[in-house]
Amino acid sequence: MTLRSSPLSAAHARTDASFTDFGGWEMPVEFDSIRAEHAAVRDAVGKFDVSHMGQVTVSGPDAATLTQRLTTNDVTALDPGEAQYAAITDDEGIMLDDTIVYRLPEGIDDDYLFIPNAGHDGEMTERWLTERDDRGLDAAVTNRTEEYAMIAVQGPDAPDLLAAETDVALADLSRFEVAAGTVAGVESLVARTGYTGERGFEVLCPWADAETVWGALECQACGLGARDTLRLEMGFLLSGQEFHPTEEPRTPYEAGIGWTVKLDTDFVGRDALEGVEAEGPEEKLVGIELIDRGVPRHGYDVTTPDGEPLGRVTSGTMSPTLGTPIALGYVPVGHAEPDTPVRVVVRGEPKKARTRSTPFLDR
Repeated sequence: MTLRSSPLSAAHARTDASFTDFGGWEMPVEFDSIRAEHAAVRDAVGKFDVSHMGQVTVSGPDAATLTQRLTTNDVTALDPGEAQYAAITDDEGIMLDDTIVYRLPEGIDDDYLFIPNAGHDGEMTERWLTERDDRGLDAAVTNRTEEYAMIAVQGPDAPDLLAAETDVALADLSRFEVAAGTVAGVESLVARTGYTGERGFEVLCPWADAETVWGALECQACGLGARDTLRLEMGFLLSGQEFHPTEEPRTPYEAGIGWTVKLDTDFVGRDALEGVEAEGPEEKLVGIELIDRGVPRHGYDVTTPDGEPLGRVTSGTMSPTLGTPIALGYVPVGHAEPDTPVRVVVRGEPKKARTRSTPFLDR
């Protein structure tokens, strides 16, 4: 299968970036080193090409009704220029994806924009179209993933860097707000969102103008490797690892994002999730910190100190900021309290570890 390419692929190739297949896209995994890129974001500022993320717009009289039906949060609570994090669930309340829904600023042709994960844009566009047609709703649903580029600018120095290139009043932009303006002279959307835990922004601009915007933002270029270590330090979910509809079927309550579920709204999976909320989940996603030497990896077993199986690691790494091995994984609720002793089986050897609340960093 031919991999999809970012509009910045040629620019990345000129810098000798290393590439990887991610969600059917060929994307840069690192430019210099994961550690250097990670540190740039924690200490200063870095930029990420995240054009592999989906961009789907929904417009028309029933745009809010349709999007409300297919996401767990309360779309009707959004004013123009606001955004919210939500899950997309099936009839059983199992997460198919997580997403950010933007109610676009006034003056933009489209009403809503939502961001599926890499490789999910076609599937989610079809899901919206099917629901629209089944319910006879009046809404236009358009997959714009290969019309928009998406660039994340993240880190404590991100506001100063971006302010020099945009006419958007960044100081007036609160978290989970979006505004229209120019970046490097290119008409863009600037959102106060991100996936690193640091202060930062995500810029959506036309596909053809991506190199202009990318080149104007003079800072450390960062790949998906650093993006993963940064998000893991914050305990953020990664589609395909912390949840997957068949390989890791989880509800928002298990995954620790039950706060995105508004049971007083009508969405697919609501009835099932009402039952989970009332009874409580049997397992929960927790942070895990190794005490012994070793690096936890996806799929490694998690046990009690006596070797009783508890679950498995969904994501793990050596934290560049903390210098300690950290992981996420699901365990029974009786073992989910912070500081519960556990073991992580690393290459056949049980390593001492403890559960942790997330985020691992205070940001």
